[in-house]
Amino acid sequence: MHAQLEWLDDPRVFRVNQIAAHSDHDWYQNYRQLANQKSSFYQSLNGRWRFTFAKTPQDQPQDFMQPDYDDHDWDWIQVPSMIELAGYAQNQYINTLYPWEGHHFRRPPFTNGQEIVHGQFSAADDNSVGCYRTHFDLQPGLQGHHVRVQFAGVERAMYVWLNGQFVGYAEDSFTPSEFDLTPFLREENNVLAVAVFKHSTASYLEDQDMFRFSGIFRNVTLQAVPDTHVEDLLIKPTVNDDYTSGQLLVNLKMAGTMAGTVSITAQDQSGQTILRTDQSVAETLTIQSGTIPEVHLWANQDPYLYRLEIVVHDPAGQLLEVIPYQFGFRRVEIDADHVLKLNGQRLIINGVNRHEWNCRTGRCITLADMKQDITTFRENNINAVRTCHYSDQIPWYYLCDQNGIYMMAENNLESHGTWQKMGAVEPSYNVPGSVPEWRDVVLDRARTNYETFKNHPSILFWSLGNESYAGDNIAAMQQFYKQHDDTRLVHYEGVCQNPEYRDRISDFESRMYLPPKDVEEYLKNNPDKPFMECEYMHSMGNSVGGMQAYVDLIKKYPVYCGGFIWDFIDQAIQVTDPVTGQLAMRYGGDFDDRHTDADFSGDGLMFANRVPKPAMQEVKYYYGQLK
Repeated sequence: MHAQLEWLDDPRVFRVNQIAAHSDHDWYQNYRQLANQKSSFYQSLNGRWRFTFAKTPQDQPQDFMQPDYDDHDWDWIQVPSMIELAGYAQNQYINTLYPWEGHHFRRPPFTNGQEIVHGQFSAADDNSVGCYRTHFDLQPGLQGHHVRVQFAGVERAMYVWLNGQFVGYAEDSFTPSEFDLTPFLREENNVLAVAVFKHSTASYLEDQDMFRFSGIFRNVTLQAVPDTHVEDLLIKPTVNDDYTSGQLLVNLKMAGTMAGTVSITAQDQSGQTILRTDQSVAETLTIQSGTIPEVHLWANQDPYLYRLEIVVHDPAGQLLEVIPYQFGFRRVEIDADHVLKLNGQRLIINGVNRHEWNCRTGRCITLADMKQDITTFRENNINAVRTCHYSDQIPWYYLCDQNGIYMMAENNLESHGTWQKMGAVEPSYNVPGSVPEWRDVVLDRARTNYETFKNHPSILFWSLGNESYAGDNIAAMQQFYKQHDDTRLVHYEGVCQNPEYRDRISDFESRMYLPPKDVEEYLKNNPDKPFMECEYMHSMGNSVGGMQAYVDLIKKYPVYCGGFIWDFIDQAIQVTDPVTGQLAMRYGGDFDDRHTDADFSGDGLMFANRVPKPAMQEVKYYYGQLK
């Protein structure tokens, strides 16, 4: 198969040769590696890559993926990083409009009776391309195995080659993309080449309120797969109606040689075993515990985690891999009175929306950034987070598990500019809407979000996306989650724009920035769904002073389950001011970016350098009343 630029123009092409999404578990060759948290099956490709920037698809070097291509005059770029912050392209912050508005006339394919617009992105003069190359030798732990490469995040569409051979294509900027390298791999002197395009039809689905970056902005990792391997892991702890006892279901999907044994053990923190079994390897293994008389429930103030360990041996008894995973027992539901409950008790969401952000590196953030955010949550009575409006880096989910942070895990979907124009609701070319050609791509995003993160107890709610109107395709996403997961609830606010879908989309009545008097109007009129504000307060300028009005309603009406403040951290970029020589924060419009939404990117409870604003005091005080 050969790479085709035309895929950029077709919403029906979004994955080529990509390994199916699966659970985010790690695997180790032996117990020593597990104890050291360092697996010889993994090899990081982070670091300096050769890089060249092309303003258009036609300007990219045509044979740059070939091993003998001469790249000596190319630049170096750090991977991961953002292309714009490396100085190659325009920084631009936009809220609802698309970056090309006012410059190019574009409409999503298959809307308003049109077919694919050939060249819409594949021959566009505003579709810049970052071309990357790196050389690597396989480390000893990967030699002799099947090897895949994982790109944890790439904006926005990428083509991958190894040693001159086409490997695959992927969109969906914020979920991992994995490809099998084995057919083209050598032990030494491999050349991995990647072309990253700023735009494709995926751009219509990624119209989030943020700086519009591009590039390989998360980790790149080689992963060796042992001869017999746990490809996918489903852990399903359930809590019985007595909220004391429970059961545990574990489902494995195996890959490779179907021979050997799999040992599965689950223990509590004291080392007491609640599940233990040895099974012969098979393509699918399902293990169901009996009733566990007493389970320790997971919650914000007591994030109790059990430990699962899976050990795979070959027929000769040779250890092949060890897989650890922490999980928790908790039960989230809506009762007959439409009250949101966790473990049988009313649950109040003291939440924030959180973009991944670092003022120096943009969306390329570190584990230290994440840990600092968790500390800030705990210090200020924040118990919940919405991953606005995409899937976050994998370590964030583990940190939320370990620290009892309730999560609304949102799909990478926002198509704001296709249905709202200059504030008016005008969905004539809305996608995904009910357009059949856009169904598979958004179902794929729901599936990837679910499959990757399904084992995390912190996730109480799946969110279908943000500000994308409503139609048959978003209803199909809701149906997907309901078919695959009966342990969580589903959220989507955008259905309020198209209420004929209200019975088919969202377990919540969800609104943004609804004034307290309008919130109460809903609450006092026999509501049939719990009410949640997925965005409220809008912490911009001298804001967040009116929290008491909302808090009073939460105390008065049990059907009101709280909400998520917009938002946690400013999106601003730290630069050295050329006049004063001092470090300064720059917002939208400060980079001669036009069009732009200016300092609308500065609506966090913290400045972009993670210094809390005075508004955080209000949050700590009022959220502290709702514990």
